[in-house]
Amino acid sequence: MRTIYNILFSIFFWLSSPYYFLRMWRRGNWHEGFGERLGKYPTRVKSAITNGHVIWIHAVSVGEVNVCTQLIKALEPRVPNARILVSTTTTTGMGELQRKLPSRIVKIFYPFDFRKCVQRAVGTIHPEAVILVEAEIWPNFLWRVRERNIPLFLVNARLSERSFRGYKRFGFIFRSIFQGFTGIGAQTEADAQRLKDIGARPEAVHVVGSLKYDAVQIGERILTDIPRLLKRLGVPEDAQILIGGSTHAGEETILAEIAARLRAKFPRLFLILVPRHFERGRAVGDELKKIGVKFMYRSEVTNSVKLAPGSLECLLVNTTGELKSFYEYATVVFVGKSLTAEGGQSPIEPAGLAKPMVFGPKMQNFAAIVNSFLTQKGALQVANAAELETEITRLLANPALRLELGRNALRVVKENQGAIERTVDMICDQLHDSDIFVAPPTVA
Repeated sequence: MRTIYNILFSIFFWLSSPYYFLRMWRRGNWHEGFGERLGKYPTRVKSAITNGHVIWIHAVSVGEVNVCTQLIKALEPRVPNARILVSTTTTTGMGELQRKLPSRIVKIFYPFDFRKCVQRAVGTIHPEAVILVEAEIWPNFLWRVRERNIPLFLVNARLSERSFRGYKRFGFIFRSIFQGFTGIGAQTEADAQRLKDIGARPEAVHVVGSLKYDAVQIGERILTDIPRLLKRLGVPEDAQILIGGSTHAGEETILAEIAARLRAKFPRLFLILVPRHFERGRAVGDELKKIGVKFMYRSEVTNSVKLAPGSLECLLVNTTGELKSFYEYATVVFVGKSLTAEGGQSPIEPAGLAKPMVFGPKMQNFAAIVNSFLTQKGALQVANAAELETEITRLLANPALRLELGRNALRVVKENQGAIERTVDMICDQLHDSDIFVAPPTVA
């Protein structure tokens, strides 16, 4: 079984490596920490974890990092004798880790899933527990962890029908892996059942809800001064702001064309586009130029920029870490990867800011979350670009409807918070005999 996997993984890795190395190059700083991907860690990492009880948390990219930061805040007080180490796969994820987590948290890149890389990584770090945020399943890494009898957890676990079918198809590889988890925090009952069906032990699976609701951090201070930035661009204070958040190929053009038509009715409409992958910025810019959109890249907005009113129609955000700041000032939000691409992006962040939001039909990765917003009238879902234009028009023209949608969305977020604490309880309950954990304080 392991031989078959390693043969298949090697073939897949070398065939797909040109594509992934190109993405790494486009994102910049690809060489930074590259040795860590081979399981080779610098002295600063080794020194930080020497003679310590290490808990290794893995967060694939930006979305998981946001969850991870809140998980660490809740976990740290319960593990006073532990040193927390966090890994990520992408350079954007590393940027978020550096920005959001203090220096006492060790940050590394996750190793490639070759046996030698994994052996070096696990042997160097020697974790006493491993926590995976969402279903990032790399067999060689997990086999090595279980061989060393290291407790293994999967948190914020969700399993779409597509992923479920894939794991079932390769059950000869994955069944034993899922059996090896010490604890699994599933988002919904449906996720829990699928996890059991592909091999997870029933007693290890706990339904705790989605950690993404807690990651929103209602009332968190917004760092970027968006009003000042927009003023430099000549955007009036009473402008209506349409934001396309975490958009994918094709969605930016659709939104730009919709905005161009709607300006006849809403002359103060300003469009802000935030592609999910910032390295697509130039490609998106080329598309906007073709249809005659007057735009500026976020990276070009400096303190010296001061444009006349009406100079721009659109801001194209080709930087990272600012989406929430822009959401704060949105009149209407479109949640990307839902119209021209499959899976969707999380609608929870704009909901936590009480923003009226619209998304397309392809939100499979957030099916349960989307259902909660739709049933409680906290969002609008459309089938195509024509319907999207209709609903954006309706929202721009109706402040009362925007207010109602936003309030309902925020209520859904508040009602579903608490999954972080339930997840930490699950982890601590499973490891209560370890000297790195302490029980929560008793209430008199």
